[in-house]
Amino acid sequence: MCGFLFFAVVLSYVDRLVLPVLKPDLAARYNWSESGYADLALYFQLVYGLAYVVSGRIIDRIGARLGYAIAMALWTFGHVLHIAFTTTTGMIWARLPLAAGEAATFPAALAAVTEWFPKRERALAIGIFNAGSNVGALVTPLLVPFIVVTLGMGWRAAFIITGALSAVWIVAWLIFYRRPREHSRVQEDELAWIEAEPTEPQRPVAWASIFRVRQTWAYMLGRFLIDPVWWTFLFWLPDFFSKQFHLSLSEFGPPLVAVYLLADGGSILGGWISSRLLGKGWSTNRSRKTAMFIMALCAVPIAFATMASSMWVAVALIGLACAGHQGFSANLYALPGDLFPRWMVGSIVGVGGLSGAIGGMIMAKFAGIILATVGSYEPIFVVAACAYLLALLVIHLVVPRWQPVPKAVIERIAK
Repeated sequence: MCGFLFFAVVLSYVDRLVLPVLKPDLAARYNWSESGYADLALYFQLVYGLAYVVSGRIIDRIGARLGYAIAMALWTFGHVLHIAFTTTTGMIWARLPLAAGEAATFPAALAAVTEWFPKRERALAIGIFNAGSNVGALVTPLLVPFIVVTLGMGWRAAFIITGALSAVWIVAWLIFYRRPREHSRVQEDELAWIEAEPTEPQRPVAWASIFRVRQTWAYMLGRFLIDPVWWTFLFWLPDFFSKQFHLSLSEFGPPLVAVYLLADGGSILGGWISSRLLGKGWSTNRSRKTAMFIMALCAVPIAFATMASSMWVAVALIGLACAGHQGFSANLYALPGDLFPRWMVGSIVGVGGLSGAIGGMIMAKFAGIILATVGSYEPIFVVAACAYLLALLVIHLVVPRWQPVPKAVIERIAK
């Protein structure tokens, strides 16, 4: 199951990143402005955030199997639609269905993890499939130049070929995925391990009530503070290497690959640390927050990336920050499954995604203004350096103890 989810996240990030990888070339060819590209990023995240809330609640109702298939079909349509436009304004229309479909990626994946893994294994499982984002991010800057430059097929072919891969995954997912109790390949001992914790049946959630719970706000504020940093990496790193070190489309693949390889290791490491500490008998509170603190420290050196003496020093600093983000996220994403009953996970993930998207919109506009006026990535990287320690502080103040929401409170939330 982790393998399926891993490849789905890979495809999600490939489809999401084809345009950013092409951005320096397309911006020069079609005279895109920094503010126009920032608006494209802003609208993507607006729709992504709104759809995240809706998709989370839909996943709660229809389940991971059908929900993931529908989501990928929608984002694949939007991804291929990019070939119809050459302006940032036009590209926005293609990004909207892409954003709406991709919004369901993590709610569906977390729902599947919650169905297939007991609590002690969830952070590691999340870290493994979340590493797919880094694989997608490192594959894309190699695949796109190969299609566009080496094969000479043009930039539109990059969207068509990568979109076809998602169609193959949808078919395989619908054939293979079932809940553990419904899957013919699950042995009795495996099922007993998965279902070791008592599971409540799916119940509707009173929408307004979830905002009265401090655990909801811990998750939302954490996402609000860290998601914008990751979105900035995704949308602007190719542009950073192009401008800072004068790299062409065929040249910035290796530094981006190195950055996301480091991020890939951080994703698994962050989940492994907390799972390892839990296995040694540490409390969930101490395990998760210790892992988050270690990963937050990894982001601090990015503040000096624009002062790096060489491109590879900058790659190391940015890659370390990306590793910190992914390791931090693996533990933050475990919060809904840790603190809420399974039937509420999708809704909590949904509002967290909206919060992260709102932060991302603010960051996108900030980045566009900074690049259009100051012309340097330094202020952006300083914000990134501070975001994770601030997020951990806020989370700790809101939930000093990483404990499940009391049953009495849950009853008030349920309709």
